[in-house]
Amino acid sequence: MLASLPMYDLEPLQDATDAWWQELARAFRERGLEDVPVRLDRGDRHDHWSSRDLLLSQTCGWPLVNAFAGHLRLVATPLYDVPCCRGSDYCSLILVHRTSPVAELDDLRGLCAAVNGADSHSGYNALRATIAPLASQGSFFGEVRVSGSHQGSLAMVAQGTADVCAVDCVSFALMQDTMPDATADVRVLATTRGAPALPYVTSAHRGDDEVEALREGLSAAASDPTLDDVRRRLRLKGFTNLPLEAYDRIDGFVALARDCGYPEVA
Repeated sequence: MLASLPMYDLEPLQDATDAWWQELARAFRERGLEDVPVRLDRGDRHDHWSSRDLLLSQTCGWPLVNAFAGHLRLVATPLYDVPCCRGSDYCSLILVHRTSPVAELDDLRGLCAAVNGADSHSGYNALRATIAPLASQGSFFGEVRVSGSHQGSLAMVAQGTADVCAVDCVSFALMQDTMPDATADVRVLATTRGAPALPYVTSAHRGDDEVEALREGLSAAASDPTLDDVRRRLRLKGFTNLPLEAYDRIDGFVALARDCGYPEVA
């Protein structure tokens, strides 16, 4: 068995993430799940998401319905205490340097964009769909650079090596909380459309009884008053059980960009 919670595992928050897992693990054991890992695995998340041994992880919604569709099963969708979140939806913030003269999206034409990776909904897919109606013959930016992470994209904009990036609003809020220097030199230009928040998942080989035990454990941990401070630090408010089809909205972002003739951020 393995467990990981890699999506918002910022270094200053790893103790809170570990405390959250300890309570989840206890709740899962109480509900009859066996071989629950004692600690989180911080290895390669893609290896985790394709493993039959996966008990619990968190992934981006785009891999859930695309690259890892045959490997992962949706368990629950977290609710976050972040201003730009609406119920179970989150969005991306389109960020520029705080001194940038850019006033609207069209002002970004010909400038340099930083993306964390082409497999990210919040850092790539949402940005692509937002820019697509403005693109001309499949092109909009003058240059696109891959940073490898939201934190990396943010740093590129703050340091002036890129003009714009899109960052998950939960990631940005957590970075504001724990590393304010990293967010001090950027400002929000716009927000993208919402989509279901980053799901908690398990191996597609888990049975219904196991998934129900995971959901019950998540619910119990989300209401445990002894974890109020941990949940506050992680900005977690609770969970909801969405149908997998709710994540099809993410493919709608892809379709919009395709229909506009803008198949990739360029």
